[in-house]
Amino acid sequence: MLTEGPIAKRMFFFTLPILAGNVLQSLSGSINAMWIGRMLGETALTAASNANVVLFFLISVMFGFGMATTVFVGQALGRKEIGHAKRVIGTSAGFFAAVSLAIAGLGSLLTDDILGLLRTPPDARPLAVAYLRIVFAAMPLIYATTFVMMSLRGAGDAKTPFIFLVLSIVMDAALNPLLITHYGIAGSAMATFISTGVSFSALLIYVYRTQHFLRLQRGELGYLIINRFILKALVAKGVPMGLQMIVISAGLAAMMGLVNHFGSQTAAAYGATFQLWNYIQMPALAVSQAVTVMAAQNVGARRWDRVTGIAQAGMLFNFLLTGSLVLVAYAFGASVLQIFLRNPAATSTAVHINALGVWSFIFLGVSMVLSGLMRSTGAVVPPLLILVFALWGVRFPFAWLMQGPLGADAIWWSFPVGAVVSALLSLAYYRLGSWRMSELTTESATPAYRPEQVSLHDEVLEQPVLSSSPSRK
Repeated sequence: MLTEGPIAKRMFFFTLPILAGNVLQSLSGSINAMWIGRMLGETALTAASNANVVLFFLISVMFGFGMATTVFVGQALGRKEIGHAKRVIGTSAGFFAAVSLAIAGLGSLLTDDILGLLRTPPDARPLAVAYLRIVFAAMPLIYATTFVMMSLRGAGDAKTPFIFLVLSIVMDAALNPLLITHYGIAGSAMATFISTGVSFSALLIYVYRTQHFLRLQRGELGYLIINRFILKALVAKGVPMGLQMIVISAGLAAMMGLVNHFGSQTAAAYGATFQLWNYIQMPALAVSQAVTVMAAQNVGARRWDRVTGIAQAGMLFNFLLTGSLVLVAYAFGASVLQIFLRNPAATSTAVHINALGVWSFIFLGVSMVLSGLMRSTGAVVPPLLILVFALWGVRFPFAWLMQGPLGADAIWWSFPVGAVVSALLSLAYYRLGSWRMSELTTESATPAYRPEQVSLHDEVLEQPVLSSSPSRK
């Protein structure tokens, strides 16, 4: 449990596996792209890139529901209500299964139409179809693995998901060149399918062999039947969280459209810079997820003093980790960018872009940490509105309107301008907003749930029974 012990220490060791997992996933994507590009050529790489756009969107759609499940589980455990946590997991698992099977079936049928909407180049379309159909077939496994890992994190365990994520990534990297040799681009998707399936199976076996306190036992399989009250709360809170991912991806696409007007050299420089920035933003993403889980458990336990401490520790880690990477990017950015670019002029442009925009990620991290804190209570709409305003009300208009006096620099300056506005609005809502009055819980909305009937595990929670319903603040 994350409701006791030194906050900074617990956050540090909880964040590390999440951060390492994010880095490994990005490296895995880069390695897979390298295999496809070198073994099959640029057309195949274009096909895989188009298919991965669809995959990112599908993961974004379900991300919000996964985070809502994480917070539900965290708050229930903070209240020492294992029975309710299991009901949440059961409904979420049933919902994830139904949605993933529907996506797999419809996606396979509509693959060609989806790629048509993306305007995938004709020469890459057949390859993209072959790749994406296998990705759709793998979606139930991808969703199931993501769901189980996020549930374990909600219970305060970030180490176990990391171990099985490493298993999946290593297997994927090893299988990619072998299967590409025999099956072409479809082999790369097959590697993802196989590695995800093995990792998910191994994770389930581990959960049951170690008798994890959140596992659904034989008499609890009825929890897999979707509870409409819990599902309603999942949708109400999960949709805004998922929309944040979609808003971000749409904003990046819009910015790319502005960059393309300045020619392929500038676009290549921006693309290389963004490869570097992907890694710089990872600490803030990991800290944000850690803050969500830790705060959710402490909100459930009514430890508001620790919630404030979690916010402070999260901000400190963001400044230390993100700030350190920003300094490294200033010092060694040119050397890193040369890995992606051969043209000296493009490299010079990329160094210039990095110099103007990289420091914005410190302020963006402030928004991420505070957004993670707020969603732990169920206040998910205000962070979404702040994000929408910062991206579409500030960053994009600034980049578009200021091109006259600033040229392409207007685009690069729009990143820190938008980030500073987002950080200030997030800080204002944190200090003055009503996020503390929100609560992501369903126990009052689920008639079948009676806290006094929940059986707790002494060895895990050190409390034999829950004698009364939690008081509300």
